[in-house]
Amino acid sequence: MIEIERKFLVDTTKWEKPTQGCYFQQGYLAQDGCTLRVRIAQDKAYLTIKGKTIGFSRAEFEYEIPVDDARALMQMSLYPPIEKIRYKVEVGGKLWEVDEFLGANSGLLLAEIELNSEDETFDMPIWVEKEVTGDARYYNSSLSKNPMPLQTAP
Repeated sequence: MIEIERKFLVDTTKWEKPTQGCYFQQGYLAQDGCTLRVRIAQDKAYLTIKGKTIGFSRAEFEYEIPVDDARALMQMSLYPPIEKIRYKVEVGGKLWEVDEFLGANSGLLLAEIELNSEDETFDMPIWVEKEVTGDARYYNSSLSKNPMPLQTAP
């Protein structure tokens, strides 16, 4: 499966946090060429393999696994797992996922939108500040290795 995704910094002064979100913990088991991630989201867990990003696209394969297996795999993470709360917000008929990072990345807010094609147009929410799609510093796998709390984000 191919994932087409764009990522943006969120202006914290314009963002109104929804009342419901989903707590995530994710760790990275491999990050060389392709990424191998384990994620626990509430009471479900997943193992995800992501290929190299080309443009806004990359191959992605995700499999549900037992939560106990995910907890064991999380202990094998290359770096401390990241923690975040994910909020889902619909804007202009498209679903945006906004991640509020916790722990070492505390205060950082990133929004992602998945598209059907790289040239698809979409409405930009007022709380979007700057596109960081190609900036590797904002990949979740990078944030695990090199945290970027809100105070240090450029």
